Amino acid sequence: MKEDLSKYNREGSFLRKVQLRMLDILVEIDRICRKYQIDYFLDSGTLLGAVRHGGFIPWDDDLDIAIRREDWHKLRIALQNELPANMCYHDWTNDSNYHLSIAKVRDVNSIFEDPGCRNMRKRGIFVDIFFVEPSIPLKLRKPIDFVYIRCLRGIHNYSDSFIEKLLGYLCYPMTYFVVWACRCWAKITHTRMVGRQYGWISALYIDHDKIFPVKEIQFENHLFYAPHDPDAYLSTLYGDYMQIPPEDKRETHLAKITFLDEQ
Repeated sequence: MKEDLSKYNREGSFLRKVQLRMLDILVEIDRICRKYQIDYFLDSGTLLGAVRHGGFIPWDDDLDIAIRREDWHKLRIALQNELPANMCYHDWTNDSNYHLSIAKVRDVNSIFEDPGCRNMRKRGIFVDIFFVEPSIPLKLRKPIDFVYIRCLRGIHNYSDSFIEKLLGYLCYPMTYFVVWACRCWAKITHTRMVGRQYGWISALYIDHDKIFPVKEIQFENHLFYAPHDPDAYLSTLYGDYMQIPPEDKRETHLAKITFLDEQ
């Protein structure tokens, strides 16, 4: 007998309410990206949900997209100018305590109490925006990303430890130089292999042509963009991605969330 996975996010459930709030944000991002001709695509578990479930993974509580790193500035300006009043763009350019190498679009009428974002100035439900860029092989990248992540946390007040903050400031210039050198290498060699932006550890290392040009895919009864070859993309990240994980492996990260517009 096929398992009823809708038990996780039935209509009217708290998780489903959170998912629909994130979906509202994605609809606006899609509208703006189409208007400004910026390629984006559903990423990570969101893409997996689209392919395997036609929408959210039933127990999932986040939503991810990705763009080319070179399009970040254009998208940032477009989002800041075009998002409706109930949403806002959030990254290190408008929050000195923002320690991540990804960006977010947040709902301003909620509070998402995530310990990892405890010092950030904006705290609402969000959609993550990852970046992809030409990359050196993963074996060489892992130690770079490991150090770079900790430098970002140190200089952006993620840690309460004076030692970690000091090490962040001391190591950041050299680590930034190494990242800059890696990006120069990618340009000089014209590599077709892409990965996540530096400062985020990930298994993604795939040929550019498996992602672009993007194509439409159905997600929650809407059409959004996906990698050109979703199977290759998901296989790179997850292996046998069509296999439903056992119940004890179905992770939900849901923190305490308050809806300010419903109080």
